[in-house]
Amino acid sequence: MSARKFFALLSGLGLAVWAAPEAAYARYPWEFPTPVTPIAKETLWIHNIFLAFITAVFVVVLAIMLYSLYFHRKSRGVKPASFTAPRTRMQFALSFIPFVILSFVDYVVMGIPAYHAVLAMANTRQGAQMVIKVTGMQWKWEYQYPGLHINYYSSITTPQDQIDDEAPKNPHFLRQVNHPLVLPVHKKIRVILLSKDVIHSWWVPAFGVKMDSIPGFVREVWLNIDKPGVYRGQCAELCGVGHAFMPVVVDAVSDNQFTQWVGQEQAREQARKAQEAAATAMTYNKAQLVTRGQKVFTANCSACHQPTGLGIPGTFPPIAAGHPFSAAPAMIAQLRKRGFITAGGNIVEGPVANHIDIVLQGIAGTPMPSFAASLSNMDIAAVITFERNSFGNHTGDVIQPAQVQAARAASQNP
Repeated sequence: MSARKFFALLSGLGLAVWAAPEAAYARYPWEFPTPVTPIAKETLWIHNIFLAFITAVFVVVLAIMLYSLYFHRKSRGVKPASFTAPRTRMQFALSFIPFVILSFVDYVVMGIPAYHAVLAMANTRQGAQMVIKVTGMQWKWEYQYPGLHINYYSSITTPQDQIDDEAPKNPHFLRQVNHPLVLPVHKKIRVILLSKDVIHSWWVPAFGVKMDSIPGFVREVWLNIDKPGVYRGQCAELCGVGHAFMPVVVDAVSDNQFTQWVGQEQAREQARKAQEAAATAMTYNKAQLVTRGQKVFTANCSACHQPTGLGIPGTFPPIAAGHPFSAAPAMIAQLRKRGFITAGGNIVEGPVANHIDIVLQGIAGTPMPSFAASLSNMDIAAVITFERNSFGNHTGDVIQPAQVQAARAASQNP
């Protein structure tokens, strides 16, 4: 094969890659998901043009290398050059041209679109028609709709037997939640990101959005979803032992469907408050509270304290009394202060009032979060009753919702 034919073939391959439409890149399972927001589309376009350039560079460099190996091999009697640096104008040009081309690609072809994309991503307020507040915590998301009086938590609902590989896995394994974030399509939505404990990252690939939520900082991003559907993502920042169980699910709906959902959610919230008030006024027996408390524990506590109640050494204390626990001195001091660990380092069931305070307020400086906002009086009473009468504990304590309500009121009005 002549050198001319050789280069013509490789040049044709390079041009084919260059001219390939964007749709060709998106049909492969390892490629980007179909973009449904302006940010995601811009990201995919920059990715594709960058991929085309580096593929073309690879083809050209490979062609030169193969050509040199084949046509300048020793067996043909070719003698190696003796110079170690450019000497002629042609040699200087051949050394300088690639630098110019790559600089043009980097700062013009790639740099200008990337610059505009960054500016567009930072423009969260202009034209925003709606505001959503997203708060990350270990290990769930809190979604708030300011002005609509809607506030709820979104937690994973993948069954434990699937997580333990004891049952066939759902197609959306580890990507199922009890309350997805519901958003309207064709509206610019400003998303405010906060964190209650450690760094989390709210990531939905189809939106082209991955933004960290950092304790003490307010982060912002925006969405404008152009296609109804269910979009799934996850926390993309390692945030602790429950990191894998912190999915993001967004249900994008039409304006009419969103309006209907808002009405239903507001009515549901009013009914929930009425039910909670009625439940707080009632008295329950131990069996009722333990049954409900087990469900609350599995959904909210088992990731840290483990389904067995034995916790994780050095990080999360066991629930079962009599088990040893060693951790950082500050954590041990907090547990000892509240009466939940002996001088010998064994866990004990401390005073009921302190147990209620821990669940309501959490323990500052430790992984124990506050559940005051996410659990009702009934749920807190049930889970404490369950913990004090399970995992080998036999205190016989029965905590009523009214006790939790009284502790909650005391903490709000010290």
